[in-house]
Amino acid sequence: MKYILVLFCFLLSGFSYPFQQKGIPEMHVTDTIPVIIPAIFSDDYGIRYSISDSLWIQHPSSRYHILRWNKEQQYIIAKNDTQNKSDAGLYTRIDYMKFTGMEPYTWGFCLSVYKAVSDSIAEFGPNKTDRTNPRKGCNGFPFSRMKKSE
Repeated sequence: MKYILVLFCFLLSGFSYPFQQKGIPEMHVTDTIPVIIPAIFSDDYGIRYSISDSLWIQHPSSRYHILRWNKEQQYIIAKNDTQNKSDAGLYTRIDYMKFTGMEPYTWGFCLSVYKAVSDSIAEFGPNKTDRTNPRKGCNGFPFSRMKKSE
C-alpha cells in the first residue's frame, strides 16, 4: 500500500515526462529506511530531531514530510511543511552519510537543496554535496553531525 501511495504521488507530480526527455535518469524509489531510523537525535549544535520513515522534525517547529528515501545514494526528498517559518511548502533534499571515528556522532546530514519548487528539482537539480569532505561538503559548510538522544 505504501509503495502504491508513493507511486501515485510520483505520477501526480508530473515528474517523469519532463525529465525523461532531458536524459535525466528515472527516480529510484525505495521503501527501506536506514536501520537507525526511527529515533530521536541531536546534532553538534544542540538541536534535537525526531525522524521517522515519513516525517523529519527539526525541533522546535520545522517539519519536512518525507516523500521518498534513496538508501543506495543516501538522500531523502521531502516537502517542507506549510507552517515552516522559512521555505514553507517548497521541497528539500537531505543528503546523509555514516561517520566513523567521530563518536558519539555516528552520522551526519546536509540540507543540500531546501527551497526547490518541485520534488524533481530537489532531487535532480544542482547541489554541491561532497561526502568525501564532510567538513565542507554541504554547499561549502559541514555536514551536521548526529548522535542518538535518550
